[in-house]
Amino acid sequence: MTNKTYNVLFLCTGNSARSILAETILNREGKGRFRAYSAGSYPKGAVHPAALSLLRHLGIETEGLRSKSWDEFARVGAPELDFVFTVCDNAAGETCPIWPGQPMTAHWGIEDPAAVEEEGEGQRQAFWNAYQAMQRRIQLFLALPLDSIDELSLSRRLRDIGATADHPTHAG
Repeated sequence: MTNKTYNVLFLCTGNSARSILAETILNREGKGRFRAYSAGSYPKGAVHPAALSLLRHLGIETEGLRSKSWDEFARVGAPELDFVFTVCDNAAGETCPIWPGQPMTAHWGIEDPAAVEEEGEGQRQAFWNAYQAMQRRIQLFLALPLDSIDELSLSRRLRDIGATADHPTHAG
């Protein structure tokens, strides 16, 4: 087993909800083995208030979270990426920059909780569902034998994770 720290970038169009949730989940559950980042093709410029509220409710640090352009990760000096995951269908269809490190890529589309515009229980539930779906996919990703799996098998397994059916439960 290696001591390598894998760099992972989660992409979404606005970088205000799903990709932010993914970044925080992997940074917490990856236990130092992974360093997660998030970005957007057309960043909103701010993290969605409901995403921040959910993360705080779960005891997850939100300091330093920001909505940013994916261009930051294509520049000289950017972290060399091992994996890039799109988490919204729009970003998956866009032409991405060339990423340093020739990362493995996969699409892990999740329904956009920010599409629920009216604040209240419906919006909170949409963010909770997105969080749970992303957490499940990240748990499957963390269970992969990254040190011993061949590239073709890994690519297939990453795509399979994206096809995982989500079965949300109600927030408690």
